[in-house]
Amino acid sequence: MTIIIRTKDRDVVIQSLRAGVVPRTGQHLIQVGRTSEIETLVGDIDRITDNGSVFRIVIGEYGAGKTFFLNLVRSIAIEKKLVVASADLNPDRRLHASGGQARSLYAELMRNLSTRTKPDGGALGGIVEKFIATTKSEAKAAGLSTEIVIRQKLDNLTELVNGYDFADVIAAYYRGFEESNEQLKSDAVRWLRGEFSTKTDAKQALGVRTIVDDAAVYDQLKLLARFVRLAGFSGLLVSLDELVNLYKMANTQARNANYEQILRILNDSLQGKAVGLGFVLGGTPEFLLDTRRGLYSYPALQSRLAQNTFASGGLVDFSGPVIRLSSLTPEDFYVLLQKISHVYAFGDKTKYLLPDQGIYSFMEHCSKRIGEAYFRTPRTTITTFINLLAVLEQNANISWQDLLGGIEVVADTGGAIDLISDADEDEDFTSFKM
Repeated sequence: MTIIIRTKDRDVVIQSLRAGVVPRTGQHLIQVGRTSEIETLVGDIDRITDNGSVFRIVIGEYGAGKTFFLNLVRSIAIEKKLVVASADLNPDRRLHASGGQARSLYAELMRNLSTRTKPDGGALGGIVEKFIATTKSEAKAAGLSTEIVIRQKLDNLTELVNGYDFADVIAAYYRGFEESNEQLKSDAVRWLRGEFSTKTDAKQALGVRTIVDDAAVYDQLKLLARFVRLAGFSGLLVSLDELVNLYKMANTQARNANYEQILRILNDSLQGKAVGLGFVLGGTPEFLLDTRRGLYSYPALQSRLAQNTFASGGLVDFSGPVIRLSSLTPEDFYVLLQKISHVYAFGDKTKYLLPDQGIYSFMEHCSKRIGEAYFRTPRTTITTFINLLAVLEQNANISWQDLLGGIEVVADTGGAIDLISDADEDEDFTSFKM
């Protein structure tokens, strides 16, 4: 049975890919390959659900699919009832800083906080209200004051940095909820989002003595991870992309301070100090391997992140903190282009703009002009493929053979396949002549 893809879902995927960015939703429609890597991260998500902690660095070249992989993991985590906070690092967002850049990163994470009911971000207020609603039911059943039960449930947070003030802010939100005081509720959410810039303002608005500043970002994430579990979620996954921006920092002291923060997060995860909290970081090979400016320039990180020396010659080990994304094979890339063509046609095979022969010719076209990089770092090639489909769609008088210069895949005496005819289109795709 043909399953038609909704116009909204189709447009999100196609428009994002054409712009060279990763679609926010619909990744499952075009996912190919990397089964082992995905299974590993799914296992990590299960570990977070089971009160564990996770730290992973996903390494891949520019355009190799890191961001797509991180977004796919994000979608899986949301489906498994985790809360997901995601952000890209840039010069104004860092893990460690003294000029507000770390707080800026935290604020971005809170803006992008996502759950199943709020997959596009902005879920913080809903999480707090879910906690309060659950607590009110428990308090009513026990015949106790709701605020007393809130304090009891948040008591185990007080052992963490800012834990007392965190509990006070949640209690303030409850009072605003009960008294229909929107200003008090708004101030509580502002504090939780890290939007107070001075302690004086926070004390006047909420009676608390601390704020989420640059030094408290990681501690606040540990608090939030425990809180979302109290609210009925399975844990918190923090997804950070573009960590190459740390590698690009010119100031050695500032760069090492950020690497020190990564080391702290890694140590806490390995030692089980962070409950229900996972970190997945995306970066390029030089960000990891460069011994002058990358993570390997920090000896404590290099020793913890070093590759298993036995995992060579095609052998893999996904048990360590670093996951190196394997390159897509030509076969994987063929399936990917098929799926994109399928999405472009709204899932209707009768509307395909390009036959299998056309996909083969396009790949051969790219191989001759770009080399094997066209499928190992596929971002540009995917954009070009969608541009080809767009021209075919809007110009009925032209054929794909005209656009690709009539290039065909040539049969190879060594066993490579030649161009598959319509009669053979259901046969397995096995190899390419490259």
